Amino acid sequence: MIKIKTREEIELMRESALIVSKTLGILAKEVKPGVTTLHLDKLAEEFIRDQGAIPGFLGLYDFPNTLCMSPNAQVVHGIPSNKPLVEGDIISIDCGALKNGFYGDHAYTFEVGEIDPETKKLLQVTKESLYEGIREYKAGNRVGDVGFAIQNYCENHGYGIVRELVGHGLGKKMHEDPEMPNYGRRGRGKKFTEGMVVAIEPMVNLGTHKINQLNDGWTILTQDGKPSAHFEHDVAIVNGKPELLSTFKYVYAALGIESNEEDEFRETPLIV
Repeated sequence: MIKIKTREEIELMRESALIVSKTLGILAKEVKPGVTTLHLDKLAEEFIRDQGAIPGFLGLYDFPNTLCMSPNAQVVHGIPSNKPLVEGDIISIDCGALKNGFYGDHAYTFEVGEIDPETKKLLQVTKESLYEGIREYKAGNRVGDVGFAIQNYCENHGYGIVRELVGHGLGKKMHEDPEMPNYGRRGRGKKFTEGMVVAIEPMVNLGTHKINQLNDGWTILTQDGKPSAHFEHDVAIVNGKPELLSTFKYVYAALGIESNEEDEFRETPLIV
């Protein structure tokens, strides 16, 4: 059952989402060759708790850490470790925070030093597909409209869309209705209405869409060993239109990137 949020609840969710956004911004400065994902995980937990929030993933379904850290061919749900990152890696960092009874859930795939052009393009297209999907998240449209937009954009570049893992509704629980696949047919699925909040998160592979799971019971990786990218935003429907609750602007500030990609999804520009 889809749980509609009031304006007041949406603002509480924005607070949780922005804690996650700020966490990713802190981590952006630290993602570099030689750093371990376990070190980044500890930094994230400390920062989230300093904001008066609780790490949203830690203990959720018995997950052992604050961050899902998924390098290279790992798609999502990677467990932090003491293995250092190396030049040319990519790393998907997925983070959650719980504050005021509501979750934020937000992800970004980072470059570790200089990466090869083929992988850089995968990251660019995956992030662009996220916004293609968000544009379709508006009152009167349906789940299939978002999935089709993401799928069409990525498959036109020859990439594989993961089927088994999807975006989701968000609120007092990390995973609520509706499920938000990154593939689909226009006009199909549940209809979007005012006050809905979802996490839209394309998971896109350089090669095949097929995946495997490691014996740790968590880590998902591409079947062909090629890289995978993952970007995620929290989005509400406000006045019939998509309104971003999360932001990549803290990441961009840390990395020295200028971007206005989010401006069309905000009533008021976010000052960082």
